[in-house]
Order: sequence, then C-alpha cells, then structure tokens
Amino acid sequence: MIRITQTLAVSSLALALAACNSSSTRVEPTPTPDPDPAGNAQLRIHHVSADAPAVNILANGDILGGLEGVDYQQSSPTLEVPEASYNVTVDGILPSGEFSTVIDETLALETDVRYEVFAIGQLGADDAFAFEPFILNRPVSSVTDGDARLWVLHGAPVDVSVDVYLTEPGADIVDGNAAYTLSYKEDSEPFEVPAGDYEVTLTASGDASSVLFSSPLTLNDGDDLMVTATLNTAANADDAPLALLVADGESSSVVYSTTTGADLRVVHAAADVPAVDVYANQVTGTPAVAALAFPEFTDYLNVAAGDYDFLVTLADDADVQLELAASLVDGWQGTVVAAGELGDGSANLQALTFDNRRVATEARVRIVHASPFAGDVDIYVTPSNDFTDSAPAFESVPFNAAELATTGNVPLAAGTYFVTVTLAGQTDAALGPLEVDLEAGGIYTAVAVGNDADSLGLVLMDDLAPSGN
Repeated sequence: MIRITQTLAVSSLALALAACNSSSTRVEPTPTPDPDPAGNAQLRIHHVSADAPAVNILANGDILGGLEGVDYQQSSPTLEVPEASYNVTVDGILPSGEFSTVIDETLALETDVRYEVFAIGQLGADDAFAFEPFILNRPVSSVTDGDARLWVLHGAPVDVSVDVYLTEPGADIVDGNAAYTLSYKEDSEPFEVPAGDYEVTLTASGDASSVLFSSPLTLNDGDDLMVTATLNTAANADDAPLALLVADGESSSVVYSTTTGADLRVVHAAADVPAVDVYANQVTGTPAVAALAFPEFTDYLNVAAGDYDFLVTLADDADVQLELAASLVDGWQGTVVAAGELGDGSANLQALTFDNRRVATEARVRIVHASPFAGDVDIYVTPSNDFTDSAPAFESVPFNAAELATTGNVPLAAGTYFVTVTLAGQTDAALGPLEVDLEAGGIYTAVAVGNDADSLGLVLMDDLAPSGN
C-alpha cells in the first residue's frame, strides 16, 4: 500500500506541474537505445578446382553479388555482407544448361571478419584431393602504411610440399631460406612486407633447384592480396606445373611462371599452297617447322614469351610467302593457321587462341571454318546421322580469310554425336555426317578446309585426331 500511495503522489504532482507550466518547453524522456545493429562481414569466393566447370554462387537461394559463370582461376571481389548465417551454394553449370549443386554450406558470418571460401580439389579424386569447400578467415584490419599484405595458400591438389621464397628480383634461392613451407591446403597466415618489386619463387620442399614457379611481382602500398598456388592448365604445364591466382579485393588475375612460355601449333589449311617451312624472326638455319604440307598440322611447340615474326616460305625456298607478327605471353596456347588461297592473294597466317583446360563434366568441341570453297555454312551436332528435323547448332558461319570464324569451346555431355556441315540454308551435307564419340574431359577440334570439291574436308585434331597423329 505504501508503494501504491507513493506512486499516486508522484503522478499527481506531475500532473499539477504540467497544468501550471503548460507554456514551458516539454521535457521528453530519453528513449532506451536499441541494441547495436549488426555490422558487416567480408566474403570472397575463389574457383581453384582445375577440372570443375564454371559455377554460379548463391546465398540463401539468390545469386550472390552477380557471381554467375565464375570460371577456374577466378576470384570474386570482396563482398560486404551483413552479419548473419547464410546458406551458400555453388552450382556447377552443366553442358545442358542445367545446374548441379557441388557445394552446400551454412556459414555463420561475423562482423569485421573476412572469409575466403575456396572451391578446391578435383572432381572424382580420392579423399585427400577431393573437390570440396575450404574456408579461411581472419579479422578485418588495415594494412600498415608503406606495406603490402599477402596471404598465401597452397591450393594445387598434389602431394608435393612447396617452399615459398619472396626475394629481391634476381636474388639466388638458397635451401633453408624459404619464407614458408606449405603442403596442400596449408596457408602462410597474413604477413606484411614493404611495398616494392619482388621475385616470388616456389620450389619443391627442400630442393631449391627444383623450381615449380618463378615470376616478378610488384607489391603496391596498401595491397591486400590473397595468393593461391593453382594447377597450370595452360601452356607447358609439364615443366611449369603451377600458376598463381592473385586476388586484390576488386578483381583477380593469373600470374604464370616466367618458365612457362607459350604453346603453339601450325595447321596448313591453304589447299593451293605447296609444302611450307616456318621460321621464327629470320629465314636462316633450320626452320621451326619443316615441309608441312596441306592438310597437315604440328604438335604443340613451346616457345619463350616475346615478340615474334613468323615467316612462311615454300619448302627449301628462301622467299617469304606469308608473315605473322605476334606477341606471345607466358601461358598462351593457340593454333597458327595458314588459310585462304595463294592464287587470289587471300592466303595469310592467323593465330587462334584456344582454352585447353579439360573439364570433368563435359566434352569440349570446337570447329574452325577455313574452307574458301564452302563459303557460309550451317553446322549441325545431332544424336543421329539424320539431321533433317534439327536446327543447326551454328547457323550461317562465314568464311573470312582475314579473320577465321570459330565456334569456340562448345560444351557437350559425353555420348555419341554426328557433326554435319551444309552450305548455309541447304539440307545436303557438304561434310559428314562425322560420327564422334565424346568423353567427359575430352577436347575435340576440327578445321574445315578446302578450296574445291576435291580438297574439301576436315582436319581432325586433339582427341579427334586419328590414332598415331
């Protein structure tokens, strides 16, 4: 009763004061503050699985930050996301255009923590190197003025530990002086060094002479880099097995070892040109390619990165017939095609860039149109040799001697197909039907050639090449 009486008394006094002072400024009670709002976490996704297809990345069922079609050796920007739990899924893109969820993880993301999420490993590999998500995290912090920060991950699914050296350019590598020794899925933890020019070198652990990667690397003031050692699926992978995926928060890039060089092969697709020799930079000594006849092609040749002037002469002749200036960079793979007709002056050399990464979920087919005789063509890819009720997979593909048309890599599910080429708008086969058995992970290349009915045909390369070629 005492408590109630006191409350009533206070309330009555307040009402009386309010009535007596109605013209004075009203004093509002201080509101109770809401709990601190949740802050943001940072999230970045990296595709480092060499045989996995391109992927879409979703959070709670929606595409995350526009991350569609993320391919191998690509990283997302660093995304700011509110602190919360997210269901993050990674959907592999199949040849049919459908999706297969390859990663399904619930991530509890905390304020001021950066999360690095890797799609890592190999599809179909054993437990040690199986495809899986792999997650690193660290508190968000600023880089010291004048420094750059690196975080290095061994992301190549191989049973080889690597020594990591970060030295002045051109410095000798000495056993025992490695900054870090990392096995698969081990990381360096973030570390800072003064901004400047460096040489980064990876060797087999304990053997400084066994260089797996070496390249200059410029570190700028404030750089905050995630650096992942990945499998090199481009040029010269046997001798230069690793490449670095460098993510800076806004974009990413692939750095190839200076020992990688470029891989090129030559196709003689000009039917009226006799056998040829191919030289690099000057017609002297032994040619790089000797006596290549129509419609032959070479194996891949590895050359050092640099500027080249490729010169084509008739075999055992010094007069240059065709010429191509090209700047080749480490990691480049492609095919140099001698196309057109010598008789009408359209013969030339063209360099076509090819992506030769093998993907475990698809066969990759590509067709190059280098036949002056065929003109514009339709290309059919069908499950049987009867294509009459099918639409062309590629319609009205032009022949252009100055810029050869190519389908690029076309992903197809494993199986048996028939490839047929017709003149554009017609239903009679000019080439084919060619029966091909495609396997997942295969690469199948065909070049349409010929300047008359007798020379019309397909040059079959890669996994289409007849046994022994």
